[in-house]
Amino acid sequence: MEWIDFGLPDAQVRLARGWLGPEAAAALMSCLLRDVPWEVHRIRMFGREVASPRLSCWIGDADAAYRYSGSRFEPRPWSPALAALRHRLEGDLGHRFNSVLANRYRSGLDAMGWHSDDERELGAAPLIASISLGATRRFLMRHRGDPASRLALDLEPGSLLLMGGETQRHWKHALPRTALPVGERINLTFRQVLPLQEQAPLRPRGR
Repeated sequence: MEWIDFGLPDAQVRLARGWLGPEAAAALMSCLLRDVPWEVHRIRMFGREVASPRLSCWIGDADAAYRYSGSRFEPRPWSPALAALRHRLEGDLGHRFNSVLANRYRSGLDAMGWHSDDERELGAAPLIASISLGATRRFLMRHRGDPASRLALDLEPGSLLLMGGETQRHWKHALPRTALPVGERINLTFRQVLPLQEQAPLRPRGR
């Protein structure tokens, strides 16, 4: 597996293009479109609850409940396809994952705003393994304290993006809307949710 290391300050970000081959990526996309119980998650923004601009599903081990944007999500059980994908990912990375957030972007109008995956349940230095399927979309990153430190990536189907170390403390990321005629995209972000007793208070973020 060939990795691209971007050498970002205060971060560990690497990309493996073609981690899944074209046929495997297309087959997995079709399987997930059919089998995942997609839903519109309600999130809290600017003091009010709104529908997220995408379809989502939180999947994982029974104890991998997750709190995001004021809402608590209980995991759906692993499908055979996602369980097999987790097994391969853990073997390649030597890291355990007990959950995955599946996001489905139906068109260029579906998006993800600027945020960090820095919830207490993930610990102070989580490893986020992000797999892209379907349409290629532009993924953006920016440093919290240095506006000049930015990264823009076109994430192709089958690509695997890793964000580890203190990336979530110092950086934000987003998937912006686009007016281009793009097809559907699915993004899978594998995580390790910590048991309650292991959740230490997080250190202050970068600016």
